[in-house]
Amino acid sequence: MNQPIALQPHHTSHDRAWVHDALAALAQEAARSADTHLLKLALPGFPGIDFYFKDEAAHPSGSLKHRLARSLFLYALCNGRLHEGQPVVDASSGSTAISEAWFARMLGLSFTAVMPACTAPRKIRDVQALGGHCDLVDDPSQVHARAAEHAARGACHLDQFGLAERATDWRGNNNIAESIIQQMAREPQPMPAWIVCGAGTGGTSATIGRYLRYRRLETRLCVAEPTGSGFVQGWRTLDRGAVARRPTVIEGIGRPRVEAGFLFEVVDHVVEVPDTASVAAAWMLEDLLGRRYGGSSGTNLVACLQLAASMRARGERGSIVSLLCDPGERYTETLFDPAWLAARSIEIAPARAALERCLATGTWTHPLA
Repeated sequence: MNQPIALQPHHTSHDRAWVHDALAALAQEAARSADTHLLKLALPGFPGIDFYFKDEAAHPSGSLKHRLARSLFLYALCNGRLHEGQPVVDASSGSTAISEAWFARMLGLSFTAVMPACTAPRKIRDVQALGGHCDLVDDPSQVHARAAEHAARGACHLDQFGLAERATDWRGNNNIAESIIQQMAREPQPMPAWIVCGAGTGGTSATIGRYLRYRRLETRLCVAEPTGSGFVQGWRTLDRGAVARRPTVIEGIGRPRVEAGFLFEVVDHVVEVPDTASVAAAWMLEDLLGRRYGGSSGTNLVACLQLAASMRARGERGSIVSLLCDPGERYTETLFDPAWLAARSIEIAPARAALERCLATGTWTHPLA
């Protein structure tokens, strides 16, 4: 007589019911979350070139990574990797961790963020305020190994760096690329000449690059990165063993190594941006848009100006779209603190002067490193 199959605890019908409830909660949250604003800038030095910045800081958890965190939880649930009551862990320099802590609290799960000890203090406090725990690592290159240690003890490793490019539905389903193209549809120059983003996990650049090809669009993708980052070094030679030439103070991008989610083949151009220029541009964004945004948003602005100057020099018109990744308030004690900058010999005045000349004249002068 056949005996009934003994199911493992994580395969019980009770667990399946919890997974269904968790998926429903994520779907409900997505339905409640409106799309983010696309802000338009007309800059005096660039007649005929329109600039748009998608305000991803408007998400409930405060950054572009809200989309990624939702996708990572969905991916873990639908692949049977996340179960009721299971701890969750991920390696993050801050914004992803904040968004993951937000979703973990919503689902009633404990969350640990493995973060470099040099992460902006405000980000650490934000994770903790959402009920998350921060495991701070002195050597940033060891965050992956530390997250793996947590996973070996039973935690579900969301693994943003390993899974970002596959967890996001790049064909559509209101991903960031589809949202940009839809929002641009009624604009005077609806098909962007360029979309500009950084490469943290690689998920955003992979999603945009794939979507542009999937839709057979002429828009090109530019990745804006701190000078000498792992992505820059790898993209130039398609070398997945490449490492960064120098560290960066711009959190969220400028990875020291080539991450699993970096897809070099879908990127048309890379602009390297010195940290001083990124910080100067972040300060400028407050004057241009009326609120502060983080350093990676400054990196994006610098790349946009460089691309626009090249278009202007060739007599081209068109539109450029980029991202505002997270709020500047997270960097009050770092990038927006003159004493913090001075302690690191970061002098932004020359770079800011060069960028302001570019805004006014449409002519590119490379900011000082």
